[in-house]
Amino acid sequence: MTRIHSIITPIFLLWFILPKFEITSGKVLEETYLKWVQYKDDCIKMIKTEPQPQEGLFCNRTFDSYACWPDSPAGFMVNISCPFYLPWYDKVSQGSVRRQCGAEGLWQRDDSGQVWRDRSECEEEKEVTSQELWHKQLKVSFRTLYTVGYSSSLCTLILALIILLSFRKLHCTRNYIHANLFVSFILRAVAVIVKDAMLERHWGREIIKQADVNELLSHQAAIGCRTAQVLMQYCVLANHYCFFGEAVYLYSILVSSIFIDNNKFLPYLCLGWGTPLLFVVPWVVVKILKENKECWAINENMNYWWIIRFPVLFASLVNFLIFLKILGIILSKLRANNQGQYPDYKLRLAKATLTLIPLFGVHEVLFVFATDEQTTGVLRYIKVFFTLFISSFQGLLVAVLYCFANKKVQTELRRKLLSWRTETEILCCGK
Repeated sequence: MTRIHSIITPIFLLWFILPKFEITSGKVLEETYLKWVQYKDDCIKMIKTEPQPQEGLFCNRTFDSYACWPDSPAGFMVNISCPFYLPWYDKVSQGSVRRQCGAEGLWQRDDSGQVWRDRSECEEEKEVTSQELWHKQLKVSFRTLYTVGYSSSLCTLILALIILLSFRKLHCTRNYIHANLFVSFILRAVAVIVKDAMLERHWGREIIKQADVNELLSHQAAIGCRTAQVLMQYCVLANHYCFFGEAVYLYSILVSSIFIDNNKFLPYLCLGWGTPLLFVVPWVVVKILKENKECWAINENMNYWWIIRFPVLFASLVNFLIFLKILGIILSKLRANNQGQYPDYKLRLAKATLTLIPLFGVHEVLFVFATDEQTTGVLRYIKVFFTLFISSFQGLLVAVLYCFANKKVQTELRRKLLSWRTETEILCCGK
C-alpha cells in the first residue's frame, strides 16, 4: 500500500487507501470514490439538519475528509465507527476512529498543529504474508518475462521482414504470407508494450488536488488506454488469423486449390486483417454500452469476453485439425519417397512437425479448454506462464525458422555479401 503522511483532500485519502499500480485499482478506486461521496453527502446533511446543543461547551460538528464528527461535549473522547467506504470495511466494521474534544471546546491538536485523530482500528492489516509477497513477485516476473520476449521478437521480426522484402528473388506468395505473419507479430508486440505503458501512465499519474479524482475517473482520461486495449485485441486476433492463412495456404499447396488461387495474396490479406474487425467492433460496442469503465482491462461479465475469445479458440482448433491433416500427408509422401529408409523419413517427419507447430500456433490448443474461469491456484499460474512465454517468444522463433534458417534466404544473403565484398575490393583497387 502506498502511504502518505497527511490526508487533506479526498484524493489524498483515496491514494492513501488504495494500491497504486494494480490493474484492478481502477475498479476499486471508482467504487471507493463513489462510496466516499455518499458518506460525505450524508455527513453534510447531518451537519445542516441536526439541532445545535442548547448549553455547555462543545466541539463543533465537522467532516475532515476521513470521518464525520458530531457535536461533542468538552473534555470527552469521541468514538465513531470506521467509515463504510473503506475497501476493507468488512474487516474493521467493529473498529472505531477517535478524536479528543478539549476542555475549552476545541478539537485537540497534535504537535504539528493538525487535529489529532486515532484511526489505528480502521487501518488495513499491514502485515504481508509470504504467499501474498510470492504472488506479487510472480506478477513482476511474468511481466518481465513477456516484456523481454516481445522486445526480442520485435527486433528479430523487423530484421526478418526487411530481409524478405529487400531481395527480389525472395518475392513470392509464400514469403508474402510469411511477411504478413511477421507484421502481425510486430504489431502484436508493439500493441502489448504500448498497452502496458498506457495503463501505467493512466494509474501512475501524480495526484495533487481534489479535481484529479474526477479527471482520473473520467472517460476522457481513459481514452488513451482504452484505445491501446482495443488495438491490442485487434492485433492479437489478426495474429491468430494470419496463422490461419498460413495453414490454409500450406494445405492448399499440398492437397489442391481448395480455398483460393495460390498465386493470389489479397484473399489471405483479407482473412488475416479483415476477419478480426468482425469481432473487435462488436466487442467495443458491448464495452461502451455494458462495461464502459476505466481502461476496459477488467472483464466483469465473462460472457462479453467470449466475443474475443471465441474467434481465437476457433482459429486455434481449425489450425490444429489442418496441422494433423498436413502431418498425415507429409507422412504418406515421406513413406512413398523413402522406401526402406524408415529412420530417415521419421526424422524428417519430426523436423516438419516441429517447424509447423509455431507456424500454425498449435500450442494454443494446449489450453483451449482451460479457460480463465476454470483455472485456479497453481494450474492458473502454470497456464499464465506457458501462455506468456510461448506467445512472447513465438515471434522470435518464427523469424528464425522462416527467415534466418531458410536456405534460400541464406543463399541470397551470402550472394549479397559476396557482391558487397567484390564491390569493395574493386573500389579499393581502383583507388
